[in-house]
Amino acid sequence: MERLKKEDKTKFMEKMRKAGDPDNYETSWDEKGGPKSKKKSEIKKGRTSRARGARFELQVRRDLEEKGRVVDKWNNNVDLPSKDTQGGHKNNQELREPLQGLQAGDSGEPDEGKLVIAKRKYNPFSKVMTIGVGFPDFISIKKVTDDLYSVIGVEVKMNGILSKEEKEKCAWYLKNGIFSQIWIAKKGGKRGEIKYDDFGEKYGGKFC
Repeated sequence: MERLKKEDKTKFMEKMRKAGDPDNYETSWDEKGGPKSKKKSEIKKGRTSRARGARFELQVRRDLEEKGRVVDKWNNNVDLPSKDTQGGHKNNQELREPLQGLQAGDSGEPDEGKLVIAKRKYNPFSKVMTIGVGFPDFISIKKVTDDLYSVIGVEVKMNGILSKEEKEKCAWYLKNGIFSQIWIAKKGGKRGEIKYDDFGEKYGGKFC
């Protein structure tokens, strides 16, 4: 018990040290009066990275619109099932092979997990609630015939790499017929070039 108190005191003193160093740290205070500090160099790096990402998102949106597609932000997300003791999803086998024998729009039985509104996040440094960030980034629609539309999801990744959880979410969307395709927009080799990977073609049932 004494050791725990000592560790808590050490952590508290470290937080106070950072809070008392305005040259290197930016500090805000939570609802309980505790300090939350971030290194200014990391804040600047994060802002630069987010700005680059936002600019690329805008480029992707304009490119899709030039291709004759209607584009809007997707403000939903997938709430995947809880993980089991082995660290994988309870229905991991189903998620691992979501596209085998699956035709566009043929969802079959609904997979575990559910579609939810993207959660809003509180930024303690700007002291505002940020708009919920959905996954994928965009919903894109294009009229094919009078009674047929192409409805796809578009996730913007400058390097084109998805996390395991993001791949599982893509699989869920396709298996449940939310989108007919999911494109991963990434930077091409040439300046200003945008390339699109079709999730189904790239990963199939081998993404886990």
